[in-house]
Amino acid sequence: MTSVVSIQSAVAYGHAGNSSAVFALQRTGVEVWPVHTVNFSNHTGYGSWRGKAIPAEEVWDVVLGIDERGALENTDALLCGYLGTPEVGRVILDAAELIRGRNPQAVFCADPVMGDVDTGFYAAPGIPEFWRDHVVQAADIMTPNLFELQFLTGRTTTTLDEVVAAAQDLRRRGPDVVLVTSVVGADMGPDAMRLLAVGPGGVWLVETPVLERKFTGSGDVTTALFLARWLRSGDLADALEATASATYSLLEATSAADQAELRLVAAQNDLVDPRFTFRAVRLDETQSSGT
Repeated sequence: MTSVVSIQSAVAYGHAGNSSAVFALQRTGVEVWPVHTVNFSNHTGYGSWRGKAIPAEEVWDVVLGIDERGALENTDALLCGYLGTPEVGRVILDAAELIRGRNPQAVFCADPVMGDVDTGFYAAPGIPEFWRDHVVQAADIMTPNLFELQFLTGRTTTTLDEVVAAAQDLRRRGPDVVLVTSVVGADMGPDAMRLLAVGPGGVWLVETPVLERKFTGSGDVTTALFLARWLRSGDLADALEATASATYSLLEATSAADQAELRLVAAQNDLVDPRFTFRAVRLDETQSSGT
């Protein structure tokens, strides 16, 4: 059975971080060992919350405890997301090194949670720089949104070609696979949501209809589903299509129910048998070359 260590935030109410990714992974047949970086009552988008960030040494202690059970030898991937503090970033890198020591074939998948176009940076000071200066070179897969991609590469993107070039640039700096969410540009219409994947299998783009609202935790689900499918098939187009289909189906169910939180449990069948399916398009050589 595929097994993943997931180090990211946890909330008691709603679905974000591990409280989003763990169930999505489990529902697709992945064994998950969650390690929390914060323990909050709810996600911070509500404006107020209770709980605290977990000290880095306690996060590391949990990783060591998992290792003492012999589990890391059978771990296929490390997944990380919301850090809480820059110090936890070092734990992420140490965990990646430890897991790779136990299983050299293990994959390090990093979702560089730090901000978005409509909010700017919401991660604590020092975290964005840690992602850029330390995690990029260590990760095998990275899944930034467009805002995060621009920060990580120092590029401004206004067209699809420029987004592809930025993703290729990020890939040259470390990760073998880059998945970019929330892709927009002046030459792309407003009538679709887009995911872009760049990797050994080329450059692929998938479009889904627009849903007129924001969904907290959707990025965590997207990364989890992409990682699960990638570990299963190793096919970039297949992983992108499966991720887009399942994620859109979940978000559509949430929107139709007019719920603030993801309908993760109620719409769980969409994670494995989505009601909507989408096909990825391979971009031409001009777009995929990037400069």
